[in-house]
Amino acid sequence: MTPEFAPASADTLPLWPLWKGQDLPSEAGDWPRACGFSARAGEICLLPGADGGLAGALLGLGDQAQAGRERFALARAHALPARDWHIAALPKGLDPEESALGWLLGQYRFTRYKGSPTPGPRLVCPEGLDADRLVAIASAEFLTRDLINTPASDMGPDKLEAAARALGNSIGARVEVICGAALAKQNFPLIHAVGRASAVEPRLIDMRLGDDGPLLTIVGKGVCFDTGGLNLKPGASMGLMKKDMGGAATALGLLKMLAATGAADRMRVRLLIPAVENSVAGNAFRPGDVLASRKGPSVEVNNTDAEGRLVLADAMAYGAEESPDLMITLATLTGAARVALGPDLPPFYCDDDATAEALQQAGMRVGDPIWRMPFWAPYESQIEPAIADLDNAPSGGMAGSITAALFLRRFAEGAGRYAHFDIYGWQPTAAPGRPKGGVGQGARAILAALPRIIA
Repeated sequence: MTPEFAPASADTLPLWPLWKGQDLPSEAGDWPRACGFSARAGEICLLPGADGGLAGALLGLGDQAQAGRERFALARAHALPARDWHIAALPKGLDPEESALGWLLGQYRFTRYKGSPTPGPRLVCPEGLDADRLVAIASAEFLTRDLINTPASDMGPDKLEAAARALGNSIGARVEVICGAALAKQNFPLIHAVGRASAVEPRLIDMRLGDDGPLLTIVGKGVCFDTGGLNLKPGASMGLMKKDMGGAATALGLLKMLAATGAADRMRVRLLIPAVENSVAGNAFRPGDVLASRKGPSVEVNNTDAEGRLVLADAMAYGAEESPDLMITLATLTGAARVALGPDLPPFYCDDDATAEALQQAGMRVGDPIWRMPFWAPYESQIEPAIADLDNAPSGGMAGSITAALFLRRFAEGAGRYAHFDIYGWQPTAAPGRPKGGVGQGARAILAALPRIIA
């Protein structure tokens, strides 16, 4: 589906978003009080016209003192009748751009297997905003959500490749793919080892956009389903593993944003996606195996369920050989990140203070929050086992997100700067602008920060 604003010429109805205690508009008369309207969050009061028709609506925003608890509050207005609306007056405390984007994001529905898109309320984009840019951002987020929400039966490595090629065709990106046995022959041993047990061959998807300017290399984790391998996940933990390609889905959404907003015109963008299924079969890689890597360091496999960092390592090493100005990894990597910060606030890691500050500030500004965590050097010894150069799953269970980030950083050598995002990629409960299901995290923060971090 495609997000949309109502045309400016549309016959629209006025919508008044209101905080608790805020004066009611005079146009509403006494009707809201007679109905008991109190402006609690999400409360809607439809206003009757003199002719018995609909004259407008009030939308409750709740207590302004608690405004920081919720993003995209205006998206609650999707409970309105399927008419065209305009904001009569935006109250203090609501950012116009975030409000308009939230409205667009609230239009998302995943209907591939059940139902069909139905017309909903549309909003005229508020004056002074770039409607085309906001639609482009929301459309890219819809792509990310669709990819994550699609189960592995229809989104294996081959189908993820097809989605990448479709995007590449639409934006003019060049796409190359290394698949199956060719991975081993061309020195991608970790990607091949993780994916070889699946009936669908593993592959490395390589997309390029632009010919001039600084080079931004994005690496997205594309584990299309994760059984845990021979360290088999329990059933409850396996239930959401269709989302383990959320890093790749977010990276594809980011690439679409960069192209559609014109940001990619000022740089070269390369996107690498190691696309695999971590499956169980007689040829699956095993706990205790020591694997070679493209970069050279050997890796002891102490848990086959820590496969994401393995496939990312080969892709990162490949990307770093080109010495990009900035390398970014996006990955649904560790449960430790969720324990530390929950599903809504992904940690990111970056050694460059100016880059990290720009990313975090941009994320907060555009309603795509991220939180900086440290590459804590004293933990380096935890990823250095006795019989190999690196350990993919240090024992002890502490600092799991940090040690995973330290592992990945070993393979970013050659990049000018490196930032890693340990995202969740899933909205566990519905919220304004974010229905339950797949969700992009970090892409809008990166997009907003790019003018400051790459030139």
